[in-house]
Amino acid sequence: MGGQNAREPAAMKLVVGLGNPGRNYAATRHNVGFGVVQMLAQRHGVGRARTKFHGETVEASLDGQRALLLCPWTYMNRSGLSVREARNFYKMDLSDVLVICDDFNLPLGKLRCRPKGSSGGQKGLQDIVRALGTDQVPRLRLGVGIPPEGWEVTGYVLSAFATDELPLVRQALTRAADAVAVWAREGIEACMNQYNVDPNAPAKPNS
Repeated sequence: MGGQNAREPAAMKLVVGLGNPGRNYAATRHNVGFGVVQMLAQRHGVGRARTKFHGETVEASLDGQRALLLCPWTYMNRSGLSVREARNFYKMDLSDVLVICDDFNLPLGKLRCRPKGSSGGQKGLQDIVRALGTDQVPRLRLGVGIPPEGWEVTGYVLSAFATDELPLVRQALTRAADAVAVWAREGIEACMNQYNVDPNAPAKPNS
């Protein structure tokens, strides 16, 4: 048996991918959260998609951990409504919730997992923090590149990826889906240790 501080596996994890609904937004930088959840649904989904909690949901088994995959249909700025309803329905600890979103402050393709913190200007995450009344919300950010000089942030995140960016974007989506499975199985620290590093960075020499 484990020690007194050992925690039982959660009955349900909630994985939220942020984006905007509709065909016009599907290929934009702002919708990478949707892309990761769709990949997870293809890999791990159990049953068909349902409309629930103001969004689309799919139940999944992430390496044996039961999870609900959620893509809010509220549009980015009102994502908190969907997340709060799902979290309250399952009476989850915040540590069992993971929000996946884009980050225009990170280089293209870089991942950054954190257990809490500010929204960093990401409007969906900002609304989730507001709706839940705390910034103690685990999140996995995907870098979509820093806006070039002369670009407004809103216009940039709603733009499509350039053709030469797509291979790196696909690699990042795949790594992010892998990271979510690690988070579900081993926790936030393991996810941070494995995925907050650049996979293309040269290895440090042994001292």
